[in-house]
Amino acid sequence: MSGIQHEPLCVQGEARYQDARKVTLVGAAVNIALSVIKLLAGWLGSSHALIADAVHSLSDLATDVVVLVAAKHGSKDADDEHPYGHGRIETLATVVLGILLLLVAFGIGYDAVRRLFEPEQLLLPGMLALSAAILSVLVKEALFHYTVAVAKKLRSSLLRANAWHHRSDAVSSVVVVVGVIGSMAGLAYLDAVASVVVAVMIAKIGWELGWSSVHELIDRGLEQKDIDTIREKIMAVDGVRAMHDLRTRRMGGNAFVDVDVLVDPSLTVSEGHRIGEEVLKRLNQDIDEVTDVTVHIDPEDDETETPSGDAPMRAEMLERLQSNWRDVAGAEKIEGVALHYLGGRIGVEARVPLNTVTDLDQARQFAREIAKTADKDEYVTQINVVFY
Repeated sequence: MSGIQHEPLCVQGEARYQDARKVTLVGAAVNIALSVIKLLAGWLGSSHALIADAVHSLSDLATDVVVLVAAKHGSKDADDEHPYGHGRIETLATVVLGILLLLVAFGIGYDAVRRLFEPEQLLLPGMLALSAAILSVLVKEALFHYTVAVAKKLRSSLLRANAWHHRSDAVSSVVVVVGVIGSMAGLAYLDAVASVVVAVMIAKIGWELGWSSVHELIDRGLEQKDIDTIREKIMAVDGVRAMHDLRTRRMGGNAFVDVDVLVDPSLTVSEGHRIGEEVLKRLNQDIDEVTDVTVHIDPEDDETETPSGDAPMRAEMLERLQSNWRDVAGAEKIEGVALHYLGGRIGVEARVPLNTVTDLDQARQFAREIAKTADKDEYVTQINVVFY
């Protein structure tokens, strides 16, 4: 078995960080402005739901800080201490982001439910609160699309998570709009109900982000549809007979693949290596998120065949063969020996210069004598003599 490993080709390093930094700073500036506007409008316009939505925007600001720190450190290239890169920093930051969202959701929901059971504390919002909520919907939806576009470019799960945080703020503002309109129509409790709905929505996003990132931290594989696609790409490579032990995992926005590929055992080492190179090239070119591929080339299916781990290594095997050939006239003329480890045993190919024999009969006789010595070694299946 031989291994071929490909270094990540994804967008990373300083350029990756600068792109992530730009979109996150834009989001932070927007969140600061919206938080101030919604807090003032919620207070002056008597809308608890809008104040809750302002807190949601402030939580967006906190997560923007987490994203900036994670993007800076997670975008660093691989080094001696971190040979696979620093992508897991983004994953860990996404877990933190999810936890922060859950805490924000609990606080908003608790306060809203308390107000529902204390009617005298219910607020009666007006047009000011409604206008601020509509503005929030439009701005946060635009910010969502901008952040998603950058996340796709960088294949960043952290930026994608932050984009959906923006989307959750936009949707929660829609709920606030409904609650404010209902309260203005005389249903005072709808503003508090809207706050509860906002809290549930925030909690849902937080749970999904955190849970998926926890799975990534423990090296959960890709989804089955992605694995099926990878399998199809590998089997389409000329020279690949079969494959097994396909393993996948994620790190940040990248996917890692490790696979054993079965090829014709009679191929040269260089041709087997070429097949492996083609496998990793196809995966990197055709599947955007796959950035690191390790291909193990197998001459036999070690899931069903007897492994050759107990067979002697080359130096020992040559000593055994030469000992068995000692009594064969002309054995010293053998200039090269190829060993084929298959099924727990060894096939031997002895190479002899053609100019060392005088005629065809002599060559055949020599080949027969050498072939007979295969019976002297328990590991040797057969010996073929090749004249060149």
